[in-house]
Amino acid sequence: MKSRVLILGAGFGGLELATLLSEALGEGADITVIDRRDSFVFGYSRIDVMFGKTTLDDVSLPYAAFEKPGIRLVKETIIAIDATAKRVTTDGGTYEADFLVIALGADYDMAATPGLAEHGNEFYSDAGADRLSDVLPGFSSGPVIVGICGFPYKCPPGPSECALTLHHYLTERGIREDCDITFVSPLSSPMPASAEMAQALMDSFEEFGIRLLKQRMVVRLEPGMAILDDGTELPFTLFLGVPKHQPPQVVIDSGLTEDGWVPIDLSTLETRFPDVYAIGDMAATGLPKSGTFAESAAQCVSTSILAKLRGSNAQLNTGQGTCIVEYGDGRVSYAQLDFLTGPKLEAIYHPPSIAGKHFKQGFDETRRSRWFNL
Repeated sequence: MKSRVLILGAGFGGLELATLLSEALGEGADITVIDRRDSFVFGYSRIDVMFGKTTLDDVSLPYAAFEKPGIRLVKETIIAIDATAKRVTTDGGTYEADFLVIALGADYDMAATPGLAEHGNEFYSDAGADRLSDVLPGFSSGPVIVGICGFPYKCPPGPSECALTLHHYLTERGIREDCDITFVSPLSSPMPASAEMAQALMDSFEEFGIRLLKQRMVVRLEPGMAILDDGTELPFTLFLGVPKHQPPQVVIDSGLTEDGWVPIDLSTLETRFPDVYAIGDMAATGLPKSGTFAESAAQCVSTSILAKLRGSNAQLNTGQGTCIVEYGDGRVSYAQLDFLTGPKLEAIYHPPSIAGKHFKQGFDETRRSRWFNL
């Protein structure tokens, strides 16, 4: 009898885990992946959608193209998760598993920041980025705030990408001198995991006239005014926000969360429930919430499941990943990070360059081919 593996969510972590298990088990696999969406979008593609460099349709990769031996991917909405029984209820039925992996990512709590939905814009969702592709061409002057409304959030350098790309976008339109850009961040630096990347970003902010307010957070929006957690009031004509993140409500309702996120054993990604794992943005790893870290978590979980099935050795979580920063002028920088394999964090920084752009394109092409045969 095949062991049943149930993967909730077809993002970076879910797709990579399913692929790894399929490669190892072939037709002997019994893997079900559940996701409510029709297609996958790389998070970094949203910056291009937002600034009109591409369309959401062009960067959407249909799940119908994800075909692997031993895998069934179903489009259904998850209604309930019973971690004790490893049972999941959807709008299409009930699934039971021997191994349950929850990889549903993080959702956005717009209501946590009063006024954000009414007076601002968010650029972290597909819909938000798509909406801004219509909003930005109509913007011509005034103060702009790129503001973070909660921590932790996905892709630590993402807001920096937004501010930098916005500078070049406004410059190309000939209206940069009519616009002020302020970046509000709760962090002590734009990229705490890499001091070199952080310094390069701050140098670029200074060069391009982008004001950085560190260790501040946007807590409320009023018409034309952002209120920070220290009471500072910042006027704006355009607000580009990163909403507060939280696990999907169905995960919260399942009782899996503590202090807002899903606690796991960092070395194995296993929750307090045996054979139930959590990978990706909703897991309380303390590491950056980023697709590549979800991939390394998937590698760890795949070896754990295979070890239990075959008696082989499991690989501990490496905490490895790459953070990529688009500068908006054709250059890309990236930092390769290793949190867990050595005695301390190791970060290899690659300054912004055209070569970095080629690296990003290769990253994209590799996963398109691996997951979607494109």
